[in-house]
Amino acid sequence: MGNQLIAPSILSADFSDLKSDIYMVNDSEADWFHIDIMDGVFVPNISFGMPVLKSINEYATKTLDVHLMIVNPEKYIGKFAELGSNILTIHYEVSKDTILESIKEIKKYGMKAGVAINPDTDTNVLAEYINDVDLVCVMGVFPGFSGQKFIEATYDRCKQVKEIIIKQNSSTLIEVDGGVTIHNAKKLLENGADVLVSGSHVFKAENPKEIISKLKQI
Repeated sequence: MGNQLIAPSILSADFSDLKSDIYMVNDSEADWFHIDIMDGVFVPNISFGMPVLKSINEYATKTLDVHLMIVNPEKYIGKFAELGSNILTIHYEVSKDTILESIKEIKKYGMKAGVAINPDTDTNVLAEYINDVDLVCVMGVFPGFSGQKFIEATYDRCKQVKEIIIKQNSSTLIEVDGGVTIHNAKKLLENGADVLVSGSHVFKAENPKEIISKLKQI
C-alpha cells in the first residue's frame, strides 16, 4: 500500500473559483486531475467541455486524466489531445464496436488509453482489450452525478478485473471512480485498485489537502 495514485475529480470543485481548487490540487499530494466530460446523452448530466479543459490545462501542473462520458468519443480524440489530456478514457458501453480503433487513435496522439465500465457491465468484456489499454476505470456509481452512494459490488468487480490483468500478464492500472472515500479506499486497494478518484469527499471537506494526503497514505 502507499503506491496508489490519487486523482481528485474536478467535477466536485467550486466552479466559481476553479483556479483556487486547481492550485490546491497542484499543491497537494494528488497525482492526477480527474476530469469528467459529460454530454447529457450518454449520461443524464452535462458537465463541462473543451474551453474549461483548456483553462484547467493552463494552470494544472499534474497529469490530466480525462474521462469521456460521451457518445461518439472517437470524433474528438485529436481535439482532447490538443487540449493537453495525458490519459483519455472512453466508455465500453458506447464504444464497443470501435474500441480497438479508438485505443490505437488515442495512443497515436501520445496519450495513455483507458476504458471505463459501468456498474452493470460484465467485467469479462475487458479480457479482449486488457493488453491494449493502460487503464481500466471501474465505476463505483452509475455515471452522471457526483456525490452518489458507493456501490458495494465494486470491490468484487475490482478483484475480477485484477484477475484478468494477472492472467494475461498485463500491467494495466485499475482506477475506481465514484463514491471513493477514506473509509472504503483501503478495501478497494486490497481488491486491486491502483488509482483512486475522489470528488465530493475531497472538495467538500474542510481540509481537502488533508483528505488527499490520507488517501495517499492508506
